[in-house]
Amino acid sequence: MGRAKLLLDWGGRPVIRRAVEQVKAGRVDEVLVVLGHEAPTIREALKGLPVRFVENPEPEAGQASSIACGVSALGPGVGAALIALGDQPALPPEVIPRLLQTFHETGKAIVAPLYRGVQGNPVLFAAAVFPELRALTGDRGARSVVEKDPARVALVSFDLAMPADLDTFEDYERLRPPVNPV
Repeated sequence: MGRAKLLLDWGGRPVIRRAVEQVKAGRVDEVLVVLGHEAPTIREALKGLPVRFVENPEPEAGQASSIACGVSALGPGVGAALIALGDQPALPPEVIPRLLQTFHETGKAIVAPLYRGVQGNPVLFAAAVFPELRALTGDRGARSVVEKDPARVALVSFDLAMPADLDTFEDYERLRPPVNPV
């Protein structure tokens, strides 16, 4: 994008803060934020939120390095991890609770959303899958882990458009909400 997209304004708050607030609202136990190049400013943007930070020493290695870094930082008692995108500030509020519910009801190792038939994010992974996530490389994220064995995946259908992630400044300009007046 040519700029720190996670720090762009999204309705009066940085994109990353909106994304983290949505994850927290989904009633997850702990939020771990993997930091890259803009670590000091991301920390500042999330000031006051109960999150734990982990620094990725090689963010230029791609999205997989952030996933591997984050999963490696999880404690031994963690039963599952929800991997969410920091540049997806408009995640519908019902998504995370339904993923968690499906995980508990099905016992599947991976739970992913389907938005009008298209698989998206965030994705929930059981601890049994953590070794695969720690071994990821490249910029494809965890899609290869999800696709490896469909029998271990529960898909949760939503009659919603895929939540946009902000890959370009044009995406941001087209999708951003107005700033809320104080």
